[in-house]
Amino acid sequence: MAALNSFPAPPPRSLLITGATVIDGTGAAGFRADVAVDAGRIVAVGNDLPGFLRAERTIDAAGLVVAPGFIDMHAHSDLQILANPDHTAKVSQGVTLEVLGQDGLSFAPIDEATRIAVRRQIAGWNGEPDDFDFSWSTVAGYLDRLDQGIACNAAYLVPQGTLRMMVVGTANRPATAAELAEMKRLLAEGLAQGAVGMSSGLTYTPGMFAGTTELVELCKVVAEYGGYYSPHQRSYGKGALEAYAEMVEIARRSGCALHLTHATMNFEPNKGRGVDLIAMIDEALADGVDITTDTYPYLPGATTLSAILPSWSAEGGADALLARLADPADRERITYELEQVGTDGCHGCVTDWNTIEIGGVKNPELGSAVGRTVAELAAGSGRAPAEVFFDVLIRDNLATTILQHVGHEENVQAIMKHPTHTGGSDAILVGGKPHPRAWGTFPRYLAHYVRKLGVLELADCIHHLTGRPAARLRLVDRGLVREGYHADLVLFDPAGVRDTATFDNPRQQAEGIPWVLVGGVPVIEDGHRTGAMPGRAVRRTFLKGN
Repeated sequence: MAALNSFPAPPPRSLLITGATVIDGTGAAGFRADVAVDAGRIVAVGNDLPGFLRAERTIDAAGLVVAPGFIDMHAHSDLQILANPDHTAKVSQGVTLEVLGQDGLSFAPIDEATRIAVRRQIAGWNGEPDDFDFSWSTVAGYLDRLDQGIACNAAYLVPQGTLRMMVVGTANRPATAAELAEMKRLLAEGLAQGAVGMSSGLTYTPGMFAGTTELVELCKVVAEYGGYYSPHQRSYGKGALEAYAEMVEIARRSGCALHLTHATMNFEPNKGRGVDLIAMIDEALADGVDITTDTYPYLPGATTLSAILPSWSAEGGADALLARLADPADRERITYELEQVGTDGCHGCVTDWNTIEIGGVKNPELGSAVGRTVAELAAGSGRAPAEVFFDVLIRDNLATTILQHVGHEENVQAIMKHPTHTGGSDAILVGGKPHPRAWGTFPRYLAHYVRKLGVLELADCIHHLTGRPAARLRLVDRGLVREGYHADLVLFDPAGVRDTATFDNPRQQAEGIPWVLVGGVPVIEDGHRTGAMPGRAVRRTFLKGN
C-alpha cells in the first residue's frame, strides 16, 4: 500500500477549538464537538476534553463549522506559489492542499531549453516573475523548493507535454521506441520522487501530438506506481464525448486510475449533454474502471488566447507560431479554420468572437483590452475580429489569457452531483481580470450550490471537497477531521460564507471564513492573512504494484 511521506510544518503550540459543528469529510452529518490540536495533528475530537482545557490557545467556534481543509484538485499555481507564497487567493477560501503540474505543462522534470520554451508557452498561466530562481531540474528538486515555505500544502503531477518536449521536441509525429522508453524513465523517476500521477494537455502542443497507444504506455508506468492520470483531453466541445471515451479506453488498457479534470461539457453542441457523460462514467465504473472527476462551479472557462489556434500552427514552438501569425497565407488559413471549420484548439467548434474575453495581458500597451471581447475590440477599431486576434497575440508575445463564455448550467449541476465529483478551481492567478474562480471556487460551492440552490447537501459537498479528493490522492492522514490526521482545517459560517469575487472585480476575498489552519498553524485568523508559511510538498511514496 502507498504511504504518505510529507514534511510536517514546524510544530505549533497546542490549540483547542470549542463549540463547533464538526463536518468530518466522510459525508456524514455534522455533530457538536471540540477539536484538540497539538504538534500539527488532531489529537482529540469530542465533547469532553478536560486534558486540553489548558491549551495554549482556544478558538471559540460557536456557530461555525469545522471541516477538513479544502483540496483543490486542479491548480495552476506552479510558479506563483513560489513567487508569491502568501497565496491569499487560495488559503482565504479554505484551501489547505492544491495539486499542481496540470494540463501537461509545468516545470519538473525539465532541462534548460525546455524550461525556456515552457515558461514562454504558459506565461499566461503562471506569469513571468522577475529574477525567478529556477534552481531545480527534477521533481524532487521542485518539491524541495516548495518545502522552503508556502502558505498551503501542494502535491504535483508529472506533465506529459513537458516530457514530450524534452524527449521528442515539438514535432507532430509519433515517438520512437527509444523516445517512448526515455519518457517512461523520466516519468517513473518523477513518480518515485513523490509525484502523485501524470497530467496531459491534449489540446496544447506538444502533448496533443501523442497518440492513444503512447498515452497508454505512459499510463502503465503511472499504474505501476499507484498514481492516477489527469488528462486535459482532446476536446470539450464538438468531440467531447469521443474524447472522454478515449480517456476511458486509456484507463482500461493501462489499468491506471483516471481523474477527469475540469470535467465539463461546453460549447453549443453539448447543451444538456452532461447526462451523457455521466452515463459513460457510470458504465465504466460498473466495468471496474477507477474514475473520479473535478469541476469548477462556474460557466465560463479560462485559458490562453493562443490555445484556440489550430495545432498545426504551433508545431515547432513559439517562434515558429509567431512567424505563421505574421504570414498572410497562414493568417488566411487560420482565419478560415477558426471561423468556418472549427479548430482542434477551439475544441472542434467554430469560434464565436463574442465569447472570447481578454482576461490578462503581459504587454501594458494592451491593458485597455482587458475585460473586453475580441468582437468588442474589433467593433471599436473597425477591423475584422481575426485581425484583432492576430494583433493581440503578436504584440503580447503569446502571453494573453482569456475567459471563454461557453458553459451550460444544467451540465455543471448534473456533473457536480455525481458521486465521483471533487472540486478543482483550474485557477489562473495572474492577469488584469483573472477568472473569479481563483478567489471564489470553494465558497461558491457552499454559498451558491449548497445554501442557495440546494444542489448538494452541506455534508455531501464537504465530502466532495475534502475526503473524496484525499482518497483519490491516496493520502492516509489528510482530508478528514479525525484523530491522528494533519490539522489542516477550515472554520466557516454556514449561513454567511459566500464568494465575493466577480468577473468585473475578481480579486475579492470570500466572506464567512474566519479561520484556516495548515498543520495546526493559523494562516487565516479572524479573516486576515497571518503571514505564516506552514505549507509543504505532499509527497507520495509508491510501492510498485500497489
